[in-house]
Amino acid sequence: MKKIFLLLLVTMLVACGKSEPTEPIGKPEPIETVESLAANPERLKALRQQCKLERAKLGDELCKRVAEATNRRFLGDGKTPYTPPKESPKF
Repeated sequence: MKKIFLLLLVTMLVACGKSEPTEPIGKPEPIETVESLAANPERLKALRQQCKLERAKLGDELCKRVAEATNRRFLGDGKTPYTPPKESPKF
C-alpha cells in the first residue's frame, strides 16, 4: 500500500512540474515585403540564389515576393510612360 501511495505521489509531482516553453520549429524569418526587397539589392540577390537552390525550404510565398521585387527593380514601377525617340533610327 505504501509503495502504491509513494508511486502515485511521485507521478503527481512529476506531472505538476514546470513545463518548458515551446518554441516554434526553426528560426522565425522577418517578413520581407516586395518594397523592402526592391530597396535592398544585396538581400534580394541572396534570396534569389536561395530560391533557386532550396525553394521548398524558403516557401513559395517568399520566392514569389522575391520574383516580384526583381521585376520591379528591372522594369520599374510601371508608371513611367513610353516616350519614343524624336527621330527614327537609321539602320
